[in-house]
Amino acid sequence: MTTEATNLADILSRVTELESRNAIRDLVSDYCHGFDKRDYDRFLSIWSPRCVWDIGPPFGRFEGHAGIHEAVHNVLWPAWDESHHLTTNLRIEFQDESNATSLCDVDCMGKLSGESICTVVGASYSDILVREAEGWKIVQRDVQIHYFNPIPGAVLSAPEKTGINSQ
Repeated sequence: MTTEATNLADILSRVTELESRNAIRDLVSDYCHGFDKRDYDRFLSIWSPRCVWDIGPPFGRFEGHAGIHEAVHNVLWPAWDESHHLTTNLRIEFQDESNATSLCDVDCMGKLSGESICTVVGASYSDILVREAEGWKIVQRDVQIHYFNPIPGAVLSAPEKTGINSQ
């Protein structure tokens, strides 16, 4: 292979990795947006049909798209009146062009059903990802919950309209 061909192959490989990184970042964001906005189609779109979502106690382990449906519609959304996930510290490692792992941290604030105070959750997500025909998907997400605590006196409420922008 000529030096020019080698350089072109290297550039193409680097561009492919950059595109993959962006697609994987979108998966992480679509998890939060889909769950918090209760957009099931968006949420389901991040998962491989052969996925495993191991949330652990107190929620459980769910397999395949049927398991995702069960988790979201029968376990999690009924448990939360509202939630706000914020993911950070995303680290992506590629095994090859079609397989990767990632690790990120999440802070989630929300209101459990029937409660009036805010609950905070701190966790880490460990993912196994694969590039399928439709793009990158999560094959396995393991959740490690670090804390799951109510904040006495904290209430989630919209700000009151005042002054400048209250028209």
